[in-house]
Amino acid sequence: MYHKPMLKEGSLKDKVFVVTGGGSGLGKSMTTYFLELGAKVAITSRNIDKLKAVKIELEEKTGGTVLPVQCDVRHYDQVEAMLKTTLDTFGKVDGLLNNAAGNFISPTERLSSNAFDTIIDIVLKGTKNCTLAFGKHWIHSKQEKATVLNIVTTYAWTGSAYVVPSATAKAGVLALTRSLAVEWAKYGMRFNAIAPGPFPTEGAWDRLLPGNLREKFDMAKKVPIGRVGEHQELANLAAYLMSDYSAYVNGEVITIDGGEWLKGAGEFNMLEEIPEEMWDMLEAMIRSKKKK
Repeated sequence: MYHKPMLKEGSLKDKVFVVTGGGSGLGKSMTTYFLELGAKVAITSRNIDKLKAVKIELEEKTGGTVLPVQCDVRHYDQVEAMLKTTLDTFGKVDGLLNNAAGNFISPTERLSSNAFDTIIDIVLKGTKNCTLAFGKHWIHSKQEKATVLNIVTTYAWTGSAYVVPSATAKAGVLALTRSLAVEWAKYGMRFNAIAPGPFPTEGAWDRLLPGNLREKFDMAKKVPIGRVGEHQELANLAAYLMSDYSAYVNGEVITIDGGEWLKGAGEFNMLEEIPEEMWDMLEAMIRSKKKK
């Protein structure tokens, strides 16, 4: 059953959503399901060529409407321009999915200040930029209702070694979600978050666990129910939280990880086992992948 769509056909008809980082990985999977349910979706990232290719692919697959918009969420002026483009095209925006993220595993002492900043800027500042721009628009236009969904992680509340910039940023996003759920509810806005466990995506997992490390740290073995997540499962939950069916859900973070973090495996603390010289090799492998 968990491979199957959950909501009934047309559940998101006439909705307009913006999905940051919507051109790849989990963002693309969630976007696909929103389209299947009748929503129009603007997808954003820095790579416009990739977005244009995804637009063609998803429109052919779903019959929906996709608007590709180039936007680096780290820059507020680009976010405002992206919002304007979406409004000019669709006339309104009903929901924002803050999904754009960046991460890499590394002992913190190996990180430059700039590397740390890059993750903070994409994850926390990027989410703040989008939330502020869209929130101000909704307040100013007196829109009756709007939804913001943020993608966080279970180590947002436990913390985690070896992904310290990401843990720091995601904890901030979680605080932002819960704070605005209270403050901006009076404007008709709902704020929720999803904390996914392991949902394999080629790009992110290749970067995080290159080479034979994926075998050594088999994610499925760390999940009590013994498997990793299917993208449709996450898409089902995201669609529910973006839809009017979840109108009474506000300020909530929903974990979808098969019980992983309760087992103590929802972070990367196990990387303590990696010897110093392997970190050197890992860095070299990751750098060579980036150059391709």
